[in-house]
Amino acid sequence: MKFHSGEIAVQERAGVRDIAEDVGEGIADHLPPGASEFLERRQMAVLGTVDSRGNVWASVVTGDSGFIEMVDDRTLKIAALISSSDPLSRNLETESHVALFAPDFVSSRRVRVNGRGVFKNGAIIITTDEVYANCRRYLQERIFAGSRPTSVKDQKPKVSTELSTSQQEQIIRADTFFIATDNPERGADVSHKGGNPGFVRILDARRIAFPDYNGNSMFNTLGNVSVNPHAGLLFIDFDSGRTLQLTGRASIDWNHERVRTFPGAERVIDFELAQIIDTPAGFLLVAKFRQYSRNNPRL
Repeated sequence: MKFHSGEIAVQERAGVRDIAEDVGEGIADHLPPGASEFLERRQMAVLGTVDSRGNVWASVVTGDSGFIEMVDDRTLKIAALISSSDPLSRNLETESHVALFAPDFVSSRRVRVNGRGVFKNGAIIITTDEVYANCRRYLQERIFAGSRPTSVKDQKPKVSTELSTSQQEQIIRADTFFIATDNPERGADVSHKGGNPGFVRILDARRIAFPDYNGNSMFNTLGNVSVNPHAGLLFIDFDSGRTLQLTGRASIDWNHERVRTFPGAERVIDFELAQIIDTPAGFLLVAKFRQYSRNNPRL
């Protein structure tokens, strides 16, 4: 089965079960030629992993084109420097669930890979279970223009359990973030959420909320959340390179009255923070903003 019980339950509640089955026909267990060529041209990817306590994390890795390499049609090798403060390498000390999201911010294309991964000999090795490309909406157009001079070893991250004022301001300004989830039996998933700045709302120092817009109808993220609330969020300040990695619990609010307070939303997702890692230079690429997605709902 391409979908697990959580995904099917959300698809049915949203009334898109038949659409999801059609879209799900595009899921493969291997890397087709187009996907492998696309991945090998990327300079960044976001990975979703799970730590020893069951917390889910989203991490960004960057490099020159070719740092993501296809070993064979079921295996990827990612050669990237990883900060010692990032849970990524520790989470993959032994083979574990991993998900990869690789976007092209210019053509609004993306490839997602879900499978198992391990950190070995300085690289991440991923064995694919699911590979697919879908839903190009809500990706803002950006181009990469070189790398930042700061090296990973110079970063001084801060760890806390509440959002500071500056962290809240970064989240409110965000037009893009990434969300990782995990089904303990079926595996991890990572995707993006996008919208005009302000689409993510701060409720208090430990709680945020954001809209769930119309998407690919597969509900990989929400399907996972429905069976396992642990989730990881990644906010990248593309101007400064600062990254905020949040881990906590997510829940789905279907209440129509509340949903209407989020323009364009079909559901609302609440997230309660357990821990945040704030890395001043966590994103090492220089990214230039060009324009917002035409699909973004107006706030």
